[in-house]
Amino acid sequence: MAKKDAARAADTDEPELSYEESREELNTVVRRLESGGLSLKESLALWERGEELARICERWLEGARATMAAAMDEREKGDAPGDADTPF
Repeated sequence: MAKKDAARAADTDEPELSYEESREELNTVVRRLESGGLSLKESLALWERGEELARICERWLEGARATMAAAMDEREKGDAPGDADTPF
């Protein structure tokens, strides 16, 4: 699935949004969908945009988890600077 998302991102001229931008736009999409009064076509377009934004947010979160896991692994190996007995 990541290859599919990367290919989709490569096909667009638009740079990927930050996590915060994606989350805020996703909140806006959800509010618009919940408010009702949209045509089926508009609702489907918003739903698809929401799905795309959710994937962007998930990629950011997965990257953050991987970064944290790598930092924790380094710390456990004693490769991190500082005293290993301190929590930070």
